[in-house]
Amino acid sequence: MTHPRFSQTQRRRAVLSSYLGSLIEYYDFLLYATASAVVFNAVFFSDLDPLVGTVAAFGTLATGYLARPIGGIVFGHFGDRVGRKKMLVISMVVMGVASTLIGLLPTYAQVGALAPVLLIVLRVVQGIAVGGEWGGAVLMSAEHASSRRGLWASFTNAGAPSGMVLSTLVLALSASLTGDAFLTWGWRIPFLLSVVLLGIGLFVRLSVTETPVFAAAAAATPTTPARAPLLEVLSRPRNLLLAVGVGFGAFVAQGTLTTFLISYSVGAGFERQTVLNALTLSSVVAIVGIIGFSALSDRVGRRPVVLGGAVATGLWCIAIFPMIDTGSAVLLTLAVVVGQGVTHAAWFGPSAALYSEMFSTGSRYTGASLGYQISGMGAGLSPALFASLQAAGFGTGLLSAVIVVLALVSVGSVLALRETSRDGLTGPEVPAPAGTTEDAATR
Repeated sequence: MTHPRFSQTQRRRAVLSSYLGSLIEYYDFLLYATASAVVFNAVFFSDLDPLVGTVAAFGTLATGYLARPIGGIVFGHFGDRVGRKKMLVISMVVMGVASTLIGLLPTYAQVGALAPVLLIVLRVVQGIAVGGEWGGAVLMSAEHASSRRGLWASFTNAGAPSGMVLSTLVLALSASLTGDAFLTWGWRIPFLLSVVLLGIGLFVRLSVTETPVFAAAAAATPTTPARAPLLEVLSRPRNLLLAVGVGFGAFVAQGTLTTFLISYSVGAGFERQTVLNALTLSSVVAIVGIIGFSALSDRVGRRPVVLGGAVATGLWCIAIFPMIDTGSAVLLTLAVVVGQGVTHAAWFGPSAALYSEMFSTGSRYTGASLGYQISGMGAGLSPALFASLQAAGFGTGLLSAVIVVLALVSVGSVLALRETSRDGLTGPEVPAPAGTTEDAATR
């Protein structure tokens, strides 16, 4: 019987690799989200009415989210068959190259309709890459951890707001350019910096070994399983459906708080820089919130923390639009900071460990990725949907109601799950021996 061999040194490297990799991937991915709210409507859809152009820009944003499940399936299949590390290296390279190419794209004024077409193609490539990144990065941390899995896995989720901070800061610095410089060439700088981040990320990621849980499973079952990982997940769809139910509303709230509110607040009369400053502060708070609430879930369980976060986010999202409508920069900042940094962090943070614990080793990359990435479509669809509803004359009460309903769906999904924080990750393929660190810490 082959048992996992856990190393503290490799765990630290894995956590750092997962955090930096997630930061870089989400810097690239969320940079697009921010740019779609502040510049893409003018650069790639300059022939459209400004409000319609914003809807179109958010539509291209959504294509990346729609492509994420494809990345989860493709990278998940090979990640479950040949290993987590190889797929993570490939996903990082693909994302870095796609983001750099976006920074080199011609505008609508230069090549006409070809410009948005190329933009959509590269956005789809981004979506496929990030679809493969998250699951592998989470498993690199979770499967290297012999205890406190919620804490260590959460650094991958903390990479998302970290990437948001970095992308927003760089874009804000570019946006400070005077005259037409920002629309002409300044917006390209953050995308071209992706190639530098790619080099840093690869240097760290290549130093990490394969996860001990996967290595032990591969040694215990050297032949390729007859059933593909995707078929294994779909043959028992309950956990996949519950994973989507838990996370979809959280991503709708995330898309609202980090993307839609930028254009909404600017439309309400706020300066663009004021909104970006509030978003940056909320992302910094979210980093701490995600790690803190995930560590708490190691002590009290995943279910209570996620339930509390879903309920609190639903209630808070009823208040955010009236707070912004007051015209007060303080209330705008409070709305975004509490929403993203506190309530949403509790809902979102523990999902890294939770999704890992819902699937067995042989299909964990596929199952966790697919559940997460289908849920993630909510963040891509909600800005376009909400902008369309706003353009059609619907009030913000309807937008808040959508989030509340989805929060209730998440509550029901969490209640249907059993508590998983005390489970091991070795699964039936490689049972953990009694008396090992993993057994003592998680059972």
